[in-house]
Amino acid sequence: MGGTRQFPLERVDGFRWRIPRESRPGMRVDGLVYADDLLIRDIQADQALEQVANVAHLPGILGLSLAMPDIHWGYGFPVGGVAAVDPDEGVISPGGIGFDCNCGVRVIAADLSEEELRPRLDRLMDALARAVPTGVGSHGRLRLGPGDLERVLTGGMRWAVEAGYGRPEDLERAEEGGCMAGADPACVSQRARERGRDQLGTLGSGNHFIEVGVVRRVYDPELAGAFGLREGQVTVMIHSGSRGLGHQVATDYVRLADAEARRLGIDLPDRQLACAPVRSRVGQDYLAALAAASNFAWANRQCMTHWVRETFARVFGVSDRDLGLDLVYDHAHNIAKWEHVYVGGRQRRALVHRKGACRAFPAGHQQLPPRFRPYGQPVFVPGDMGRASYVMVGTQRALEETFGSICHGAGRRLSRSAAKRQIRGADLRRSLAQRGIAVRGAGDAALAEEAPDAYKDVTQVVDVVERAGLARRVARLEPLGVLKG
Repeated sequence: MGGTRQFPLERVDGFRWRIPRESRPGMRVDGLVYADDLLIRDIQADQALEQVANVAHLPGILGLSLAMPDIHWGYGFPVGGVAAVDPDEGVISPGGIGFDCNCGVRVIAADLSEEELRPRLDRLMDALARAVPTGVGSHGRLRLGPGDLERVLTGGMRWAVEAGYGRPEDLERAEEGGCMAGADPACVSQRARERGRDQLGTLGSGNHFIEVGVVRRVYDPELAGAFGLREGQVTVMIHSGSRGLGHQVATDYVRLADAEARRLGIDLPDRQLACAPVRSRVGQDYLAALAAASNFAWANRQCMTHWVRETFARVFGVSDRDLGLDLVYDHAHNIAKWEHVYVGGRQRRALVHRKGACRAFPAGHQQLPPRFRPYGQPVFVPGDMGRASYVMVGTQRALEETFGSICHGAGRRLSRSAAKRQIRGADLRRSLAQRGIAVRGAGDAALAEEAPDAYKDVTQVVDVVERAGLARRVARLEPLGVLKG
């Protein structure tokens, strides 16, 4: 569905494209898409522009319907979509968060060089594949009783650390301290609990991964040092979310929100935008369930961090503390939260939906942990297993223009089915091995789905974000070994 035909895209500057609210009846705000000339062609070949316009119909939406340069078609909202709504007049849309509640990324920094790692890389990747369960429906090493699961849903990372799966200082290095307030396990269905009970500490499938990499380049030595990163240093990036529990929460509340929207006569251009007023019972219950699922996700990534630290310690024969393995930061990219944002140049409270987009607050923001407040929040933008990922930091312009949001990755350019038709997983595995990248976990078909050619070039995506003034590059990470879900 070509965006050029359906939407009179107006070029604002070299990196911004406007979808005027007048282009579709019922749009309450303009759409704004971040892209350069090359990326906009990929975006126009997708249905994502239509979804940007659809989101602009939501009651109570504020400012703009936003799309980051990694945008691609999703459920209801595009992946890479951001929207903020008014607390009184606005709605909450589960499609604006996605089915993997609090899918997110964290980076761990080791006191190791690439030269020290290389001789043990294959052994390390084999050990990680044994330590961290992967795949659809995988079961973890933990068996939670009903009381334990309740504590996970309310405590998040704090539960994991208190249970011995982490370090106390990890808690100050995560968005929301790794625990979302307002969680109510009573709003999480029994089916969601059943799906999640045995999945804590598991990677999952699809685009989830654990990547052992190296800091190949530092762009801002002061910020990199403040984040605990240096050139040549080994890192570990973990990308996962709330597993079956979060998926079921989303499934349950899409159905409830659809019924509520119909009952109230909310006119929507796409039923996948199913929504409920923020102040309604359905809206409040969903926010409580989303917080609980988000806490499960933070505990999930924390438990995997513990397995990673244990594995490094075994392979290198020293304690994990001797190897550093410090958490740099952990942030979500599928979430909705109450934040103070700028609308029309004035600050106000709003509920911000981010689906495939990251919070990127600048230095001085009061919602940042004290250790990051002088510098700004670290933001991790994964690429693909064959190229690179970036560490960035947000700017004041992002806070004023995008509700403090940037992209969350490279963004797909091929669907999973198209990638499997065009790419042979076995050939890809050999190609990566020839480049010194050890891949574990995924079968050849799953590997093809996540091939580098299935994604946009993350460097181009990051370049748009930086040149648009939304964030600055701090460091470039390159993969050495990848454990795929």
